[in-house]
Amino acid sequence: MNFTIEGRADTGKARSGTIVTARGRIPTPIFMPVGTLGTVKGLNQEMLKHDLDAPVILGNTYHLYLRPGMDIMSEAGGLHRFMDWDRHVLTDSGGYQVYSLSGMRKITEEGVWFRSHIDGSKHFFSPENVMDIQRIIGADFMMAFDECPPFPAERKYVESSMHMTHRWLKRCVDHFNKTDTHYEHTQSLLPIVQGGAHRDLRKQSALFVSDMGLDANAIGGLSVGEPEDILYEMTDLCTDYLPEDKPRYLMGVGTPVNLLECIDRGVDMFDCVLPTRNARHGMIYTPRGIINIKNAKWASDHTPLDESSECSLCRNHSKAYLRHLFQTGEFLGPQIASLQNLSFFLWLVREARIKILDGSFSNWKEEMTMTLSRRL
Repeated sequence: MNFTIEGRADTGKARSGTIVTARGRIPTPIFMPVGTLGTVKGLNQEMLKHDLDAPVILGNTYHLYLRPGMDIMSEAGGLHRFMDWDRHVLTDSGGYQVYSLSGMRKITEEGVWFRSHIDGSKHFFSPENVMDIQRIIGADFMMAFDECPPFPAERKYVESSMHMTHRWLKRCVDHFNKTDTHYEHTQSLLPIVQGGAHRDLRKQSALFVSDMGLDANAIGGLSVGEPEDILYEMTDLCTDYLPEDKPRYLMGVGTPVNLLECIDRGVDMFDCVLPTRNARHGMIYTPRGIINIKNAKWASDHTPLDESSECSLCRNHSKAYLRHLFQTGEFLGPQIASLQNLSFFLWLVREARIKILDGSFSNWKEEMTMTLSRRL
C-alpha cells in the first residue's frame, strides 16, 4: 500500500491524498459505507458501484464469523467473491462488538470469551485467531484486535485497557507476519489508538501505534457517548502524533459536521452506520440541510429530493413521492433515502478534497457547518 499527500488546506491540518493498492486507488478524504454482514443495508453492489462509486466498504469480523461462518467464507473464496465485490473491503476486528456485548463477555489477557447475540453459544476471540479470521475473510484492510473502553470510565481502567490493547497489538503483528493471505491480493494490518478522554494516554497510545510502522493508523474509542468537544480534542491530539505519511482512520464517526471538523484535524478515512440507519427512519441529508421526510410539510413538495445528487434516483424522485413511500411502508422508500444519504456523505468528502486542493477549504467548511446543522 502506498499513500501520497497531494494537497493541504489553507489553515488547519486537512489534507487530500491517494491510497494506492494492488486493487486500485482510494482518493482521500474518504467515507466508507458500512456493510456489516457483507451488504450495505437496503442497497445492492451495483448501486454501490454505479450510483455511489464507493471505493471501499466495511465488513465486520464478529458478525461474519457468526454468520455465514468461516467454513462457508473459505469455500466462497473470501468476502469479495462471496458478495461479488471487486473493490476494497475493510474489516473491523470485532473489538467494538465485543465491547457492546457488555454482560455477555469476559475479557482476559489471552482474549475475550463471549456469547453470540444470535443463539447464546460461547466463543473466544484472541489477537491471533482474529487475524486468522480476517485472513479467511480476505479484507484488504484488517483491523487489530483491541478493547474499546466505555465512556465515561475511571482512568485506572482506561489505562489498563490501553496497555492490554498494546500487548494485543504486538501479538496481532507477530501473527500477521507469520501468516499469508489466503487469496491473490495483499492485506494491510491497521493498529488502533486508544486512551479514552485522557490526553496523556492518547499521546502515549498514538506514539506506541506509530512505532509499529504499519501501513495506516486508526483512532478508536471515540463516538461512544463522549461530548463532541472531547471527540474533536482527542482526534486533534492523535493526529499530532500519528505519522504524517500514513493514512489516518477515525473509526465510527459520524455526522456530516463531525466529518468536516475531523477532516480539518487531519483525518483521512471515516465510516459510520449513521447515513443508512437514519435513512431508514426518514432523516435525509442534503447540501441544503437535514430533512425529516415523514413531516407533513413534504406531502405536496414535488421538487427533487436533491437536484444536485450524483444518484439519478435521488434527482428524479420528489420529496412528496419519498414521503408517500415511507407513509405506505414501501421498501423503496428507505432504499432511496439510503442512496441519498450515502451519496451525500461521499459527495461531502469529495467536495472537501476539491476545496483542500484549491485552497478554499476553511471558508467552505465554515459555511457548510452552518448549513448542515439546519433542519429544513
